[in-house]
Amino acid sequence: MILNRETAGARWRIRPDGPDKVTGKLAYLTDLAAPGMLHGRVLRSRYPHARILAIRTERAAALPGVRAVLTWRDVPGLNAFGIARQDQPVFCFDRVRFVGDAVAAVAAETPEIAERALELIEVDYEPLPVLDTPEKALAEDAPRLHPQGNVLHRNEYRRGDCDAAFAACAWVVEETYCTPRQMHTYLETEGGLFVPEPDGRLTVYAPTQHGLLDRLQLARILAVPEDRIRVVSSPIGGSFGGKDELNIQPYGALLALASGRPVKIHNSRRESVRAGLKRHPMTIAMKTGIDASGRLLAHRVRIIADTGPYATLGAEVLNFATEHAIGPYRYATIDVESVSVYTNNGMSGEFRGFGGNQAIFALEGQMDRLAERIGMDPWEFRLINLRRMGDPGPFRQRIAQTDGAYQVWQRLKESPLWREREAARSGGPPAASEDADGANGADGANGADGTNGAGGANGADGANGAGGANGADGAGGANGAGGANGADGANGAGGANGADGASGAGGADGSGGANGAGDANGADGASRPPWVHVGYGAAMVMHGFGLGYGIPDPAAGRLRLAEDGRIEAIFGYEEFGQGLLATIETLMVETFGIAPDDLRIICGDTDRVPDSGSSTASRTTAMIWQSLRRMEEPFRRKLLGAAAGMLGRPAGGLRLGPGGVTDAEGGAPLVRYAEIAAKAAEPIAAGTQFHFPVSDTDRIGAHFLYSYAAAAVKVEVDLLTGRVRVLNQYHAVAAGPVVNPQGYVGQIEGGAGMALGYALMEDAIMENGRYLTGNLDTYLIPTIADLGGNVAVEPIEDLPEGDPYGPRGIGEIGSVGLAPAIAEAVRDATGVRVNRLPIDPALLICPPEKLWKAVSGP
Repeated sequence: MILNRETAGARWRIRPDGPDKVTGKLAYLTDLAAPGMLHGRVLRSRYPHARILAIRTERAAALPGVRAVLTWRDVPGLNAFGIARQDQPVFCFDRVRFVGDAVAAVAAETPEIAERALELIEVDYEPLPVLDTPEKALAEDAPRLHPQGNVLHRNEYRRGDCDAAFAACAWVVEETYCTPRQMHTYLETEGGLFVPEPDGRLTVYAPTQHGLLDRLQLARILAVPEDRIRVVSSPIGGSFGGKDELNIQPYGALLALASGRPVKIHNSRRESVRAGLKRHPMTIAMKTGIDASGRLLAHRVRIIADTGPYATLGAEVLNFATEHAIGPYRYATIDVESVSVYTNNGMSGEFRGFGGNQAIFALEGQMDRLAERIGMDPWEFRLINLRRMGDPGPFRQRIAQTDGAYQVWQRLKESPLWREREAARSGGPPAASEDADGANGADGANGADGTNGAGGANGADGANGAGGANGADGAGGANGAGGANGADGANGAGGANGADGASGAGGADGSGGANGAGDANGADGASRPPWVHVGYGAAMVMHGFGLGYGIPDPAAGRLRLAEDGRIEAIFGYEEFGQGLLATIETLMVETFGIAPDDLRIICGDTDRVPDSGSSTASRTTAMIWQSLRRMEEPFRRKLLGAAAGMLGRPAGGLRLGPGGVTDAEGGAPLVRYAEIAAKAAEPIAAGTQFHFPVSDTDRIGAHFLYSYAAAAVKVEVDLLTGRVRVLNQYHAVAAGPVVNPQGYVGQIEGGAGMALGYALMEDAIMENGRYLTGNLDTYLIPTIADLGGNVAVEPIEDLPEGDPYGPRGIGEIGSVGLAPAIAEAVRDATGVRVNRLPIDPALLICPPEKLWKAVSGP
């Protein structure tokens, strides 16, 4: 059943923070101010790579209105930070490694004075060679960016003899995929307010996804005990992983303590681009082979990730990509090697999907290419290779078993969007595409020497283009000589995969119309001009959640009846727009039968919460559910026991209800929660602490729990402009029970919107270590105009009987599958296969003379 407001019924709740957000009343942390507040600014490097010869701050310090000027000499503790590896300097002192490196910081009475003070700081640099690609950084003669060299991390996984397996393959596809440096583009850029308290403590109001870890890192930098720092980390105006690592916090904290006054720092968008995290660009080479029946025999992967100048969680992202480059499929043999490389480019780090987006784009591209090679429907090809319930994980580790992979496959096949695709093909399905000697990858791949494969592309002696397929002057009958696959040359009227071989222009998949034009591919095609083609694509996703084996991943929660009668749900997570508050409210209301007004949710304050772990890795909902499962019985027993003592009735005849404790049959409260709190002889509370479930493996980062998804998409491609428009989407998601229907749909829709940008437009372009896309006037993200069309989300809530783990995470999985699905839909519409994101419109433009022939006919 499709999940939406109507089908969810009464479970579709108004978010607790919703009204204040939509009316603008909610104060985000970067909206805060304090009396006597100073304004902080950070001086960042002028060069992507240089030696620091001298830093002179005297002129800045003498400027009226300046209250503090700091450099590395003013850091009392550790002059470095990083979640996993503390290799990023708070202030650089000997060398800068990227344009976002901090050299000094100032606090002044006004923002203008602070900016002027930065201009007065003099830094002498000696520029050094810029390593702006991983390949340059891996060269033997490359300068070492860190004492240990330019490799942050390597990973590998092998099973069986791949070379022997490739020799036995009937079909082999090789391709190299490239993915972009994507920005998080949260509405609220990095910032915060830092307040020295009268008792000597420091209160930090700054967005983060793990307040207790920020507290730990700041304590190291400031050389103070952790309990001397309070971090308030919610509410947040978006994060997507980008605020998981420290950003402005060290500078605000140091300036506040140095000046003795509150300090506010709030990055401009340009500064956020310059210094903030981005998604890791990756180059992924895959070679995958199958037998004559389509079974996967060999899978070889080589991944190179650009982690930028410092580690943050680059090693962990690489581990995740390594795992998910194997994905939800069965292989006879596997050979994966990966490396994360330091460069002088911008910082790469945590981002929704965490390396899975890059890996799945490449892996699903391989599945589509292999299906084409063997002449099999790509969705059916996936089925015969899909891992099933009872199988181990990608590393053959023990995992929590579900049938999620098959379930999402089946639901997508039965979806209206996929049935529409099948109906569009019923008039003339494409001919089987075969080439035994290296099509679509080896010896002339995708157009080299005019063929989509050596010796006649994707078919013997010129099928899919006689004498030059997929664009190379291959007139004379596409995908079948002289008019196969449709009357009079349908799927190429008078030309290969389109007029004269122009990748689909002029009449694809339908007589007289290109994949939708002229009433092809659906009734709505009649209104499309012949240069607008329609295509369909789909992709499978498996996504591990939690941090994985070998990484501390605590969970905890507390329930408490407060003095005023409110039931407090206390968790160490952060609300950054993902719907945390709504999820906790829904779980509490449905678990205990109370009213929302009976509840007080406490999160995002290190003075008040337990160590629940990070608000990352799609783990939060699952951990809250498991925490409440542990706390429900003891808390209910204590609360009903106190009420029973007051009422002189057996606790078994009572239950919790809206406003207070009622008779077991319901009705008005017999005693209100406030009365129980006032008269209770002892505190009524329950707590829990445990570790996220992990597999009994020795593979660091390997997962135990997975979610599964299948995404289908319908696009149209304008061959005049090369622009791609997404028309409709379908997402099947197998992640256990739906806790918060509104949040569930929102996560999948929002993730898909981010994936659409990843596929079609987003790339933080760098040249020689400098951003060319420094603001949102040059870095484009999807708008409401790009996100039209229907987005159908179908949750699959079934779990095996006795499963103790409950809801799986869905915060990231919606951002993974749409990009490869779009890539396949573009190929379906145009015949052009892409191996690089975002898709370059120039690749899809048909030459005007060929379009004219297609439109006007012979």
